[in-house]
Amino acid sequence: MDSLQFNALLLDISNQLSAEQLGSLKYLCGDKVGKRELEKIDSGCKLFQSLTEKGVLSQDNTELLSKLLKEIKRQDLSEKLNSLQSPPECVPLCKTERAKLDIATEVIAENLGRSWRKLGRKLCLNESKLESISMKYPNDLEETARELLGEWRKSRGAEAHTGELIDALRACQQNLTADKVQDRFACI
Repeated sequence: MDSLQFNALLLDISNQLSAEQLGSLKYLCGDKVGKRELEKIDSGCKLFQSLTEKGVLSQDNTELLSKLLKEIKRQDLSEKLNSLQSPPECVPLCKTERAKLDIATEVIAENLGRSWRKLGRKLCLNESKLESISMKYPNDLEETARELLGEWRKSRGAEAHTGELIDALRACQQNLTADKVQDRFACI
C-alpha cells in the first residue's frame, strides 16, 4: 500500500469514529501521545497524525492502531486496516498454469514492442503503474514488457490466467503474438 492509500484509509477510519469512540481512543493513547497534546486533538485524523509523528503508526506499522480499534469494539475498522495492510493470501497457481504464464511472459516480452502500454491498459493496470514501469526501463522494451506482466501477475494473484493474457493481446491487435503464445503451449 502506498502512502496515499494509507492516508485515505486513515481518513476513512477517522470519519467512521463517533465522538465517544474517539474519546476512548484518546484515553488508550495517553501514554503514547501525552495529555496536553491529547486535549488539542478533536478528530481521528489528528490522533493518527500524532501517533505517526511519535513513530508508533506508519503504513508498515499498524499493529497498535489495529489493537486499539479492537479495544473500542470497532473490529470492522481493525479488519479493514489489516486487509489493506497485508495483501490477500493467494492460492498457489497450479504448476501447469504457472508454466504457461512463464512461457507467455517470455513470448510476449520478445514480441510485444511498443504496444506494451496498450496491453497494460487492457490488463487493467492503472496509468501511474504504467508510468512507473516506463521510468524503470526507459530504453528496454523487452524488460518493460516483463515488468508489465510481472505487475499484472502480482495484481491478479491466483486469478492470473493465460486466457486473459491472450484475450488482451487479441484486443490490442497483437494476434501474431497471441498465436505464438498458443503455439508454445502445444509444447507443454
